[in-house]
Amino acid sequence: MPTNFTVVPVEDTPISNPDYDEAINKEENKEETCTAAGPNSGEETPRETSSLISTDHDDSIYGKNMALYEDEMDSTPMVSSLLNKLANYTNITQGALEHEEAESEDGIQRVTVNGPQMGTFIGVFLPCMQNILGVILFLRLTWIVGTAGIMEALAIVFMCCSCTMLTAISMSAIATNGVVPAGGSYYMISRALGPEFGGAVGLCVYLGTTFAGSMYILGTMEIFLTYIMPNAAVFEAKSREPTGMQNNMRIYGTFCLVIMTLVVFVGVKYVNKMALVFLSCVMLSIMAIYAGVIQSAIKPPNSQHRVCLLGNRTLQNSRFDKCEKTELINNVTTPTQLWKLFCKGGIENATCDEYFTHNNLTEIQAVRGLLSGVISDNMWGHYGQYRDIVSPERASDKSDESHYVLHDVTTFFTLLVGIYFPSVTGIMAGSNRSGDLRDPQRSIPTGTIMAIATTSIIYLSCVVLFGACIEGVVLRDKYGKSVNGTLAVATLAWPSSWVIVIGSFFSCCGAGLQSLTGAPRILQAIARDGIMPFLQVFGHSKSNGEPTWALLLTAAICEIGILIGSLDHVAPILSMFFLMCYLFVNLACAVQTLLRTPNWRPRFKFYHWSLSFLGMSLSLSLMFVSSWYYAFVVILFSGCIYKYIEYRGAEKEWGDGIRGLSLNAAQYALIKLEEAPPHTKNWRPQLLVLLKLDSDLGVKHPCLLSFTSQLKAGKGLTIVCSVLEGTYMAREADAKLSEKNIKAAMAKEKTKGFCHVVVSSNQRDGFSHLIQSAGLGGMKHNSVLMAWPANWKQAESSLSWKNFIETIRETTAAHQALLVAKNIDKFPTNQDRLDEGTIDVWWIVHDGGLLMLLPFLLRQHKVWRRCKMRIFTVAQMDDNSIQMKKDLQMFLYHLRLDAKVEVVEMHAGDISAFTYEKTLVMEQRSQMLKQMQLSKTEREREIQSISDESRNSIRRKPLGEKPTQSNKFQVPTIILDEEAQLIHDRNTKSHATLNDKATPTSDRVHMTWTKEKLISERNRHREAHMTVRDIFNMKPDQTNVRRMHTAVKLNEVVVKKSKGAKLVLLNMPGPPKNKGGDENYMEFLEVLTEGLERVLLVRGSSREVITIYS
Repeated sequence: MPTNFTVVPVEDTPISNPDYDEAINKEENKEETCTAAGPNSGEETPRETSSLISTDHDDSIYGKNMALYEDEMDSTPMVSSLLNKLANYTNITQGALEHEEAESEDGIQRVTVNGPQMGTFIGVFLPCMQNILGVILFLRLTWIVGTAGIMEALAIVFMCCSCTMLTAISMSAIATNGVVPAGGSYYMISRALGPEFGGAVGLCVYLGTTFAGSMYILGTMEIFLTYIMPNAAVFEAKSREPTGMQNNMRIYGTFCLVIMTLVVFVGVKYVNKMALVFLSCVMLSIMAIYAGVIQSAIKPPNSQHRVCLLGNRTLQNSRFDKCEKTELINNVTTPTQLWKLFCKGGIENATCDEYFTHNNLTEIQAVRGLLSGVISDNMWGHYGQYRDIVSPERASDKSDESHYVLHDVTTFFTLLVGIYFPSVTGIMAGSNRSGDLRDPQRSIPTGTIMAIATTSIIYLSCVVLFGACIEGVVLRDKYGKSVNGTLAVATLAWPSSWVIVIGSFFSCCGAGLQSLTGAPRILQAIARDGIMPFLQVFGHSKSNGEPTWALLLTAAICEIGILIGSLDHVAPILSMFFLMCYLFVNLACAVQTLLRTPNWRPRFKFYHWSLSFLGMSLSLSLMFVSSWYYAFVVILFSGCIYKYIEYRGAEKEWGDGIRGLSLNAAQYALIKLEEAPPHTKNWRPQLLVLLKLDSDLGVKHPCLLSFTSQLKAGKGLTIVCSVLEGTYMAREADAKLSEKNIKAAMAKEKTKGFCHVVVSSNQRDGFSHLIQSAGLGGMKHNSVLMAWPANWKQAESSLSWKNFIETIRETTAAHQALLVAKNIDKFPTNQDRLDEGTIDVWWIVHDGGLLMLLPFLLRQHKVWRRCKMRIFTVAQMDDNSIQMKKDLQMFLYHLRLDAKVEVVEMHAGDISAFTYEKTLVMEQRSQMLKQMQLSKTEREREIQSISDESRNSIRRKPLGEKPTQSNKFQVPTIILDEEAQLIHDRNTKSHATLNDKATPTSDRVHMTWTKEKLISERNRHREAHMTVRDIFNMKPDQTNVRRMHTAVKLNEVVVKKSKGAKLVLLNMPGPPKNKGGDENYMEFLEVLTEGLERVLLVRGSSREVITIYS
């Protein structure tokens, strides 16, 4: 639907109030003074700059009518400014356009760029025609038609042209979805499929273009050594030793490569100037072919090119002048040169070849004519084996004689497909020049598709015309030996065969130069993107933009192709690289179309995802049809580059389709996961790692991340979190810096997962929010990993251990497992390799099997792989320890866990004096700390909490009113009346009324209490006013004594059995329900783990996490 825009002019009316202007000027002066330190001073983070957004503005540009938006001009410019920037934007292809700086009248340096002026015909159609029509058309198409027949040759041409046409449709959609700068197909694929696919396919395009240069140079040398100057050969090409011709190609090809490299090194402008000459040679050669076809239909063919057959064997006529055995000279029968090739001696006593004696010589026309009916003979294929003699019949004989025309290779259909496909490449020539086009989004689709359609018609018509005009044996004669060393297609040319020979020679030269010009720029574009570190050196260029190092590498790789020495062997290699590129172009278009991303708005509308998938399938099929082993090699090469970029390359966010596909897949998977909780067989610890940061916002315990990676090994969910105290507006920069530091530590410790830093008023609330809300949908954590609060006794504040205990309570309430690593800094890093040792599991209470699953997961990592697993369980006096051991061994057998089992008996002995004394010291210390820390402010805070908890039972009464409830008691004397009234006033009045003194007639606070609350408050009140003498005369609580006894006895057994263990896993007892015993709880855990080097306290989530069933 078209969109209409209306531009409304706004007059800039001056403000008539001078006082207002003066005030505004003062404010602006103040702002300028404050911002004199720079735009990024203070805690603000610098904004990302954009080439289309200007931050320079003043009243002369925006006017005072837009003052309402002046505070946002830095990030959101006026529409007029934006449109001005877009209008002046030009896309310059690397090294293709030269620009110079000019100084305007106002003294500002501006860049004057020679704008793109080429249209569809010059900029897209002709370059594509030049790259598509080339060496294969002149050197191999006649041989393909003669070998495969007209029908199969048409099938080959149709498949290859269909592949390029479908790819051109997909490419047109991608190219018209935005500006395509330097890099061409590499840029399109990388921005559509991401840097991994883009880098892999970009290298394929680069190598394909480089080997195309090798193929064109080999074609040039074949024309030169076979048809122009055969006497220039250094090595003699013998029939039994084809390496002679290959050696000649290698020598002359290397010499030609050096000359072409020097030409490209001097400057691309010379190559561009000669491009029109080379294109003219191609067009004249094709016109000469069609003229020859018309001439053969109008006028009977001449006798210039004739083929001599001995029986059904084709002879090389370069060694004789007459197709006769004998001739009459002065009425005397004289043997001819052909006789001397097969016979020894005179006519009377000659010893001749048997086949020569029994068969007659036949001379036929090489070009039979369009209306001769030879098309029926060439309709079907005549495939031959290596060193078979070329003959009119399908069945042929083998021979080692050099007098016959022989097949130099075993021919079959798939071989011909691989050799022919390079003739249809070059469809990217238009998109590579998008920066030079006047309207790329219109020229690229039109010019490319028209060029493919035109060249397809040319190829299809040439297949039919070659088969209808030229004799079959001449078509199958690859090097024209049967027609006196003339190029097969040149026999059909008019007015002379030299038009084709010279035209094809310059055509191959021009195509080779174009390849050596384009390939280094593709490599330079890849290197400058920075996705592969080892290619960075090839991103440098000369002062004029020429990629020198990339050109040298291109010449070296091109030399490898030349050393192969055969055009037929190089053609399938570059076919693989180009087919891989076309495959991913179609994939990119299909993915973008199916994802329907908002940015996918191509101007080219004649595309569909099904066409892209058809083109992708056809490209993949042609790869394996041409050469299955080359296809595997190229796929493996692309896969290696993909993985290299994934692990070592720079991270790039280009809004690619693969990322969008991943988001869609993740959304679908999350929705499916949320339908039902995971089964026990699929349960694994999904960790929420609670980190603490130091004063520099660095990770305080990096070994916690190492232990996480050892436990997870990259599997499952890992969320690494931390909390900063404060407000987000004030600590936004600190939060980003903390997240950056955590990600760096995760990368160093090879911890795969997500990172999140939250800012909260206090750490307790921050960790609580993370435990409740971390994760998304079905991908939520089920376990929390944290470090033991070290030195909690010596800490000035009790917040560390109080937050720790509250975290334990919240994970229990959320039905999540809790892992607490004690002495975490002594845990091994990922670089350590533990010697043979044990991982000891002390299974005291059943927690769902998490204690037994954790050692199994740890032993999958190379750090713990050599450690053995031992499981200890505790038996009471009335338990049968022998039977317990048997049952536990059977249970472990069904769990498929390899572990040593031991049952430890703990006798119910008397409580020792040491235990009694340790409990007493613990309680005395706790009371002394409370006495020391209980100031007036602390008492007010406690009164505040009491008032909040009993808000429902607080009510205001008149002084003379009596209580009506008999089961509750009034407690007016728990605290001082003035303090109670002060807290109540703070909760109910504003700060203004707090300054007024309370009158004697003001209302009093009456709190009603249950009996249990009354007793607890009396005890708390008594503890608050306890003297030092009372502390030293107190007796320990019996519950604490029993718990301390358990901790001491269990610690003695654990230390005795697991003193030398590499890691000890213990059931973590739950915190007390009464918060008054939190400090004692920490003491119990300290006593329980005393004397152990590495301890992992585990608290299960009350669900089974391991099963004996399959």
